[in-house]
Amino acid sequence: MNVLILEDEPKVISIIERGLKGEGLEFAVAMDGYTAVKMAGLNRYDLIILDVMVPGLSGLEVCKSIRGADPDTPILILSALGSTRDIVAGFNNLADDYMVKPFNLAELRARVQSLIRRSSRGITQQNVASLADLSVNFDTMEVTRNYKVIALTVREFKLLEYLVKNKRKVLPRLDILENVWGADFDMGTNVVDVYINYLRKKIDKDFSPRLIHTVVGIGYVMRAQ
Repeated sequence: MNVLILEDEPKVISIIERGLKGEGLEFAVAMDGYTAVKMAGLNRYDLIILDVMVPGLSGLEVCKSIRGADPDTPILILSALGSTRDIVAGFNNLADDYMVKPFNLAELRARVQSLIRRSSRGITQQNVASLADLSVNFDTMEVTRNYKVIALTVREFKLLEYLVKNKRKVLPRLDILENVWGADFDMGTNVVDVYINYLRKKIDKDFSPRLIHTVVGIGYVMRAQ
């Protein structure tokens, strides 16, 4: 498998390559953003690792540019910028994962393995969806956030499935009722709000960024900001 690394510090490049040694990966390195975009356009990679603060285009700009042509290749941002705002910016620019420097090599290996498994080359993309560090497997009903398995009831999973499959779309409460509860609901019920609260406690409360957002007077939207 081929990995593209965007990093302008030779020492960090060496650490990444040594840390992932034994994973059967071949590495290509770009030391500025423009070169990374060019390499990504000319070659097929199984994983792309991006630093943010590099010469030329920033890692975030590179990520957004690559995503315009390639929605499937997993992208991991590896940056010294570790505030919530920085991490949210990474996900908003369509990265699949975000790690803060200095990083633990065992955790880096685990995240890389997970990203490759979740990619279109490992798991059928239509049966698995992700948003920020949330992953939902529609076949097995397995839900993870930041690699932590989250247990959901059948109804909670159906609600999450509908939200994730319509991520970034504003969903009116009535649409949610019709698609998750079908004919089995009372028009005057607040069951949607109750179950949204259940989901928030399980997938949002202890994590960042927040994913389930209220649109006042309308309903809800699922997005990583």
